Amino acid sequence: MEKLIINGQKRLNGEIEVHGSKNSALPILAAAALVNGVSEIHNCPRLTDIDAAIHILTHLGCRVSRSGHTVTVDATAMNNWEVPDELMREMRSSVVFLGAILGRAGRAKLSAPGGCEIGLRPIDLHISAMEQLGAVLEEDAGKLDFHAPNGLAGARITLAFPSVGATENIMIAAATAKGRTIITNAAREPEISDLADFLNGSGARIHGAGDSTVIIDGVERLAGTCHTVIPDRIAASTYLLAGAVTQGKICVRDIVPAHIGALLPVLKEAGCDITASGRWVCLSAPPRLHRVKMTRTMPYPGFPTDVQAPLTAMLTVADGTSVIVENIFESRYKHAAELVRFGAKISVEGRMEVIEGVPYLTGASVVAPDLRGGFALILAGLAARGETVITGLEHIDRGYETPEAVLCALGADVKRIQEHGTAKEFTTEQPAADRANSFAPGDRLSGTPQSGAAE
Repeated sequence: MEKLIINGQKRLNGEIEVHGSKNSALPILAAAALVNGVSEIHNCPRLTDIDAAIHILTHLGCRVSRSGHTVTVDATAMNNWEVPDELMREMRSSVVFLGAILGRAGRAKLSAPGGCEIGLRPIDLHISAMEQLGAVLEEDAGKLDFHAPNGLAGARITLAFPSVGATENIMIAAATAKGRTIITNAAREPEISDLADFLNGSGARIHGAGDSTVIIDGVERLAGTCHTVIPDRIAASTYLLAGAVTQGKICVRDIVPAHIGALLPVLKEAGCDITASGRWVCLSAPPRLHRVKMTRTMPYPGFPTDVQAPLTAMLTVADGTSVIVENIFESRYKHAAELVRFGAKISVEGRMEVIEGVPYLTGASVVAPDLRGGFALILAGLAARGETVITGLEHIDRGYETPEAVLCALGADVKRIQEHGTAKEFTTEQPAADRANSFAPGDRLSGTPQSGAAE
């Protein structure tokens, strides 16, 4: 077991560069299974969720190698269409492999995905979409067994909710389906456009990605390509909040400011001075943050649900009372009880969270409940007086690459301690867990989440 030790109330200052987007790299890795050739994916973050995706790819018969932040996937010899339960449970978004496997093999057998316990993530939209594309579903001992006896064929698919995962699955499956597929009420997140860029680079014909209507004209096959993953907008948002909660001045470079457009007005309302230009955003926080009257999480371009927990941590030390309404997931306030251990005043009722700012937080021993909630505890520890101890780092490592290194580069006092009690050496280039550099079918990696791990 590992833990973070934080000595708080260190003002963060400086510049950082965030890693590639986890939420973009994962569907791109899944889509690489559809490619009859070699895909070279650059700016791929070194995270345990990425390890989980590599596990699935190697199980399917792909050959995967990694050098730094570049992952190469050779799916030429892919020969499997079933993902076992233990691999599906390693990450929450594993269902995104459905479209790729079905499109490539004409059959796909998998179970429900694992990941964070932040509420239900129904896969009914995924199932319905695959059926509309011509797949037939049979349930076999709790597993979902899809067959496409006549191949997949284009269809008009209207999503009841603009689900990111369902939109990605449809785009991947439809890329090599016969005819035209039209997705209405598609998700508009930047990760959707990034996936489309990868697929189009491989020979797909996708138009309108990033808008509410996406058109895919199926092609016979996809060929290998090189692609660079977009910067992680959630990580960028989180580190800006870290600057705000510590009264700091930080710049996040090599990002797309438009991707975090919903956060910037919130930071300004809290009293922060924000400058955005080109590929960077700079923040200068006031001596005392202001309340943010009301924030509602919404699908993109609204305020992202993945930033809700870190925002909560920032608001615990803001003057006045702030309100957050969570409209995406029904169980995404598990961090609230842990933040109360710092002395925060938070009340939760249904989908509404009320945060009454306090003069200061006090260091505490806490457990990360999930990925984003875990980083909220880091923010609280940075702002708190005294020492904070955080366990449950396996959740945080799913989405943030060596956060202790990034924060220390900005002036924080953060150490990752191994079970035997010694501080773990790190650099800004070191992955969150020791990884091998080459993976063949059947290989396993160290440092990955246990089966059933939550986000």
